[in-house]
Amino acid sequence: MKSIKCFSFLLIVFLFSAGFAFAQDSRQQKHSHNHNMEMKKDKSDTSMKQDTSIVREGVIDLQEIDKNKDGKVYQDTMDWNVISDEPGKCPLCDMKLKEVSHDQAKENLIKHDFKVKE
Repeated sequence: MKSIKCFSFLLIVFLFSAGFAFAQDSRQQKHSHNHNMEMKKDKSDTSMKQDTSIVREGVIDLQEIDKNKDGKVYQDTMDWNVISDEPGKCPLCDMKLKEVSHDQAKENLIKHDFKVKE
């Protein structure tokens, strides 16, 4: 009977330590995940400091944006109000801007509830 109690005690101690080790490992993984997220956030904060002049607000004038007057602009297909006259990347999401005609850009803007100068 004494050996059963001893075995039970040792089993409880073993299970408790295994649970504690699992909890520690879980906390370390969570900390590592949070650290990685902070690093990604820091990276995005850096990209946010980039030139955001191509992020358009208010009434968007495509004619004014089109400096070379070729009838085309570069627009982000995720952040529709990010428009440039030159190829590049969106300062908000880092996606490559897509070349579109004024009509396509205007249609995209209106479809996504942005105001466009006529």
